[in-house]
Amino acid sequence: MIWRLKYEDFTDSRANTMKDITIYPQATIKEAMEALDKTAEKVLLVVGEDQALIGCLTDGDIRRYILKGLDLTSTIEKAYNPSPIFVFQKDFDLEKIKQVFVQNKIDLIPILDQDRKIVDFIAWEKVFRNNRISEKQKMDVPVVIMAGGRGTRLEPFTRVLPKPLIPVSGKPVIDHIIDRFRAYGAGKFYITIHHMSKILRAYFEEKSPDYSIGFAQEDEPRGTAGSLKLLTDKLDKPFFVSNCDIIIEADYADIFRFHTKHSYDITLVASTKQFNIPYGICELNSDGSLKQIQEKPEYNFLVNTGLYILNPDVIELIPNNGLFHITHLIDKIKKNKGTIGVYPVSEKAWIDVGQWAEYRNALKVIEGI
Repeated sequence: MIWRLKYEDFTDSRANTMKDITIYPQATIKEAMEALDKTAEKVLLVVGEDQALIGCLTDGDIRRYILKGLDLTSTIEKAYNPSPIFVFQKDFDLEKIKQVFVQNKIDLIPILDQDRKIVDFIAWEKVFRNNRISEKQKMDVPVVIMAGGRGTRLEPFTRVLPKPLIPVSGKPVIDHIIDRFRAYGAGKFYITIHHMSKILRAYFEEKSPDYSIGFAQEDEPRGTAGSLKLLTDKLDKPFFVSNCDIIIEADYADIFRFHTKHSYDITLVASTKQFNIPYGICELNSDGSLKQIQEKPEYNFLVNTGLYILNPDVIELIPNNGLFHITHLIDKIKKNKGTIGVYPVSEKAWIDVGQWAEYRNALKVIEGI
């Protein structure tokens, strides 16, 4: 016997939410990213002028679009999926909807009237009464946090405390970093230490965390990658590396899948950044005469956030001594014909605590989460 429910019995009125997850095809990629940052559903439903459904757009669609080198100011017309999965309101059937979710591995199904206009949507959690994301995204991946630097950009705080213990909204920034990995099932952490290392050790000894934590003590500053050499015998599978002054709000399990699916040697997490020049920019001809004036141009970049996934064999490329940065490692991987991936995240997904201007902004962002 098929258990059949009426649409009205299973959904509720969400007019405001509906407005948040619909978008027109004329919207820009940047506008879509901002909209996705605001909605908990992480899916946008693309509608025409008549409000009928014509497609759907996920963060994965946007990521694939960005990796093609296309501009953030372009419209979403080439990025969204024009063949979305949906159900008609008159055909609403719980068992069938469960099958659609499981077979297609999607998070949300729009519900349409006979004119294909969206009357509501239904999410996985609503149907199965649990959080699929937390189960799907569990991962057992080591995490290395690079915490040996002096943090000179945050002086005078860092004359008293090591940078990882600088408080952000009531707790040290390193706890924010660890908490986000813990939410995805990570349970093994390594911290590279040098400056004020005894204070950092004492903090975790007093904390007695419910996860595994180890330290790699630098005898001298080793740079943003050099201290990984100290963990050669600890890391035998792909692992995350994070700077100690950044917080990334992203799907860590999806980043890991992206890395392994494409068999990259190293994957960089990069944030989209748009810079607006508030002046007219003069472009010159080869003889020095004016070619044109470009008024208030906008430039889009992918900026390295300081979060990576590395394969363990790349540690062999790191020298035993001396200063060695992640950029040096990337150069060596490229010379060895290795592969390097880039995983884009939105500008708001990257919280930088590394210098005063960013620190003050981080306080506002974290308190608003």
